[in-house]
Amino acid sequence: MLGLLDRFRKKEEEKTAVGPTKLMTELEQLCGDDQETYEALLNTMLLDPSKVRVSMKAAVENAKNFEKTKDPLRAKIWYEIAGGLALHKGDVKKVIEYFSKCEKLSPETKYVILRKPEKAVAKAQEYYDMHLKA
Repeated sequence: MLGLLDRFRKKEEEKTAVGPTKLMTELEQLCGDDQETYEALLNTMLLDPSKVRVSMKAAVENAKNFEKTKDPLRAKIWYEIAGGLALHKGDVKKVIEYFSKCEKLSPETKYVILRKPEKAVAKAQEYYDMHLKA
């Protein structure tokens, strides 16, 4: 009986010796070796913008209202939503505008997407073309 348990333990040890394999997300696969673009999209891109029940215009209005009432955290959140929607629409100018507002409202947070916004928007559009236009 003990020999059977020893064989089982050896098999388990062999499995763990190889180590876990990392599964790549679709976004990682799309970006490939371009780590900067991946990081730019990781926290800014809306994977399914149809689930956001507010327009980009309404999100910006909400952000401006929270700016006026001196609530920078909520304003930043609404600008992030607006930026994500602009990313979905492929509007580089608005992506820059909205995520720059986020950085201004929260200077400790840096948005990688502002380094190469054109490239990030292009990759996001590739993702949306593959996954949302079916």
